[in-house]
Amino acid sequence: MRGAGFHHGKVRKPHWAVRASEMSKKTFNPIRTIVDSMKVEANPKKPMISLSIGDPTVFGNLPTADEVTQAMKDALESGNYNGYAPSVGYQSCREAVAAYYSCPEAPLETQDVILASGCSQAIEMALAVLANPGQNILVPRPGFSLYKTLALSLGIEVKFYNLLPEKSWEIDLKQLESLVDEKTACLIVNNPSNTCGSVFSKGHLQKILAVASRQCIPILADEIYGDMVFSECKYEPIATLSTNVPILSCSGLAKRWLVPGWRMGWILVHDRRDIFGNEIRDGLVRLSQRILGPCAVVQGALRHILHRTPSEFYHNTLSFLKSNADLCYTALAAVPGLQPVRPAGAMYLMVGIDMEHFPEFENDVEFTEHLISEQSVFCLPATVSGPSYFSCICPEGELKEAAVRINVCKGCGEAMV
Repeated sequence: MRGAGFHHGKVRKPHWAVRASEMSKKTFNPIRTIVDSMKVEANPKKPMISLSIGDPTVFGNLPTADEVTQAMKDALESGNYNGYAPSVGYQSCREAVAAYYSCPEAPLETQDVILASGCSQAIEMALAVLANPGQNILVPRPGFSLYKTLALSLGIEVKFYNLLPEKSWEIDLKQLESLVDEKTACLIVNNPSNTCGSVFSKGHLQKILAVASRQCIPILADEIYGDMVFSECKYEPIATLSTNVPILSCSGLAKRWLVPGWRMGWILVHDRRDIFGNEIRDGLVRLSQRILGPCAVVQGALRHILHRTPSEFYHNTLSFLKSNADLCYTALAAVPGLQPVRPAGAMYLMVGIDMEHFPEFENDVEFTEHLISEQSVFCLPATVSGPSYFSCICPEGELKEAAVRINVCKGCGEAMV
C-alpha cells in the first residue's frame, strides 16, 4: 500500500502505447483515397458544380412525399417509439416489409426480414454472415466502392468481375465464373446498378443465377434502386427468378423514398430450398445485436410509408430522373471524345473517356482534375472501380451549365472547343 492507500500491482506497460486497431487500418474508402489525392483547386471565377453526389436531397429538387413526412410526424408525436426496439426491428415493421415485397414467385414471412440502419449496414451484415476472413467475394467493376471498403475491413478478399459497357453493363459471365474458387463465399449482384444506371434483363439475371447454381454460391443482391427504372425497362428482383440459389436481398428507404438520412434498411432472406437453414438467420440476428437495430421512430413510420405513399410520387420521381438522364446523355454525347452510356434507371450515368482523344491526360483522374481547375466541374473518376470512366449524377438546373463548361474546356483537346 502506498500514498493514499491504493495498491500498485505489477506494472504491465512501461509507457503509453495506444495504437489503432488492425481493422481500422484495413478500412478505407477507395473514393476518398482518389478524391483526397486530387491536389487541385477549383477555378475561383466559376461556382463549383458537383456531379458526383449520390444524395438525392442535396439540391432540394427531389423532396420526399408529404405522406412520408406525415408518417414520421405521427410516429414521433405518438410517443410510442422513444425506447429500444428489438435489434432485428419491431415485429409489426418486419411484417410490413414482408407484406410489401412478398409475391408468389418469392414469398416472404416476417422471420425473413431483418431491419438495419440503412442499406449500407444491411450489406455489411450480409457480408459478415456469409464470409469469413480469408475467403473472397465477387464484386462488380465498375461498382459501388463500399463493397470493397466493408470486405477489406472484415478481412475478406475482393475479386472484381467485369461489366461490359458495349452490352449495357451486363456481366462478363465467362470472366465471372473464372474467378470462383474454393474460398468464394458469395456473389454480389447490384441491380439496378449504382454508378452505371443499368438494369439487367430477365434473361441475363437467369444466366447469373445459372452460374451461382453451378458453383453453389449464394447471392448478395444490392437492390436499393429496385423499381427505380425507366418506362422502357422492367425491374426483376433476382429472387423471383431463383429456384434454388439462396439470396440475401438488401434495400431500404434511402433512394426510392428519397430519405437517405433516415437510415432505414433491411435484409430479405430468400431460401426456397432451405440451404441457409437456421444458421444464416441466427447469424443475422446475432449481428443485428451489435447496434440494437435502426431508429425506432423511423420504424414507427415504416408501415405507413410503405403502404400510403401514392403511386404518383414514384411516377414523378422517375419522370424527373429520366428527363435528367436524357439531358445528360444528349449533352455529353455531343462532346467529342466522351462516350456516355445511356442509363436505364437509378440516378447515375457512366461516361467513357477516349483517352487517345486526350493525349495530354494520362488517365481519368487527370481529366477530371482539369475539369475542376479550369471549369469548376467535379465528376467522380471511376478509377475507383474501372479506368477511363467517370460517374455523372444529374442535378437538373446545373447539368446544362456543366455540359457547356465541359464542351468548352480549353485544356481538353482541340476537338472539345
